[in-house]
Amino acid sequence: MIVCPNCNHSNPDGAQTCEACYTPLPATATCPNCGATVQTDASFCGQCGFNLKASRATEEIFAGDISTDVGNDIPALETPEPLVEPQRLVISAHPSAETSSQSYLVESVETPKSQSELTSPASDTTPLPTTPVSSAEQVSTVSGSPTGSSKTQLQQQTIKLLHVQTDTNIELPQNLGVIHIGKPNDRIPPDIDVSGFPNSEIVSRIHADIRVEGDAYFVEDVGSSNGTYVNSRPLQPGDRHRLRAGDRIALGKGDLVTFLFQMS
Repeated sequence: MIVCPNCNHSNPDGAQTCEACYTPLPATATCPNCGATVQTDASFCGQCGFNLKASRATEEIFAGDISTDVGNDIPALETPEPLVEPQRLVISAHPSAETSSQSYLVESVETPKSQSELTSPASDTTPLPTTPVSSAEQVSTVSGSPTGSSKTQLQQQTIKLLHVQTDTNIELPQNLGVIHIGKPNDRIPPDIDVSGFPNSEIVSRIHADIRVEGDAYFVEDVGSSNGTYVNSRPLQPGDRHRLRAGDRIALGKGDLVTFLFQMS
């Protein structure tokens, strides 16, 4: 039986996990002296007291001797002969005409070539004829794409307001730094007119602004009568909120005129 170290539950021999708490059980082995089941990391057998560490050390030494003997039977590798013969140097002495001393010249004697190398055709060393390349082909090669291929166009991000009550998309103008939301009036004409939507009577003529700063969009209330809410939180006059995809903008109380800020 294997006793679980976590809950002390007795498990049958050969079990890998505890039947009660599913804790991994320690690996077991058989005592070489009495055959009882012991843990692999145990030092002595719990039945007969046999020294298990000494038995493991003997097995390791025996295994090392076997591996050493096997390794000695491997024959040594032969050193291959060089494929290219080295050049022979001939040192010849020539007397100098001006002085009595001798000057020594070193001459390099090459190994004679084989018959196949001497009879090889001369066309192997003849440069290949070059074909003239037109200027149009040169331009296409430098550009890295064939002539007439279409250029990669950068996709521009589209910002939209989705009117929740009517499921209508309103695309924000991309050439304006400040986008006015409201209804027609004599002071500041709205860039987004909500007068045609249901319950638009709760929206002020000059209600809210969306400001664009780089790739960031901010919404702020500009003194409306019924207020502006972002994600059910009111915006105080002068405060602004940076918009993120999915933000819910309500013009007025009661969530009657609501837009979802979308980026695509």
